[in-house]
Amino acid sequence: MELVENDETLDDLQLGGVNIIQKSDAFRFGIDAVLLANFARIKKDMRVVDLCTGGGIIPFLIAGKTDAKSIVGIEIQEEMVNMADRSIKLNKLEDKIKFLHGDIKDMRLIKGLSKADVVTVNPPYKLKNSGIINPNNKNAIARHEIFCDLEDVIVATRNILKDNGRMYMVHRPERLADIFCIMRKYRIEPKSVQMIHPSAGKAPNIVLVEGHKDGGAFLKWEKPLYVHNEDGSYTSEIDKIYGRVK
Repeated sequence: MELVENDETLDDLQLGGVNIIQKSDAFRFGIDAVLLANFARIKKDMRVVDLCTGGGIIPFLIAGKTDAKSIVGIEIQEEMVNMADRSIKLNKLEDKIKFLHGDIKDMRLIKGLSKADVVTVNPPYKLKNSGIINPNNKNAIARHEIFCDLEDVIVATRNILKDNGRMYMVHRPERLADIFCIMRKYRIEPKSVQMIHPSAGKAPNIVLVEGHKDGGAFLKWEKPLYVHNEDGSYTSEIDKIYGRVK
């Protein structure tokens, strides 16, 4: 059986030989996923659930970077789950990663999961009614709130996390007020925020948020992260995150 199909590519994550299969013409992982996997504080033997997992990039990054005991990815698009399952076989990670085809709004599915120490999520960023959307387009599903919205993500997270469990999310800064309000509505307390800027002097275009289930009120602002230097090259911080320098 060929694990990589004709319309797919095989990409090296440069993490202990871990590779991931991606669709050539569909949503492909970017810096958002890499930053989220780096931001999440995952200790040895923790159980992790990744919502809106797509092709599974965050589970594979976490598997390559941490000693997590198990990582479960949930994705509504069956084609993406099939592809992610083949990436598991390719990397021989059957004992660590599992993907589920399902809807995060399905409470029977969500409540049937083992409680997790950590939930990660790179959700669709754009509101459903923003712009022209093809609901059958894989890219639109990844970018727009077609099958789930921010509240659905946080409700699912609340039900998955064990007591004092942690949530890590990557999103857009313009949605930060919504993120904080909905997190507090479901008693996931915002604890840490980091803004990601394209370069010095430019407004942030990515935000990383950490929340604690039933945590006390105390919010820490992390040092801003800049992606590019003035000459367009990557900053040393980004090179370290990508593993290009020690």
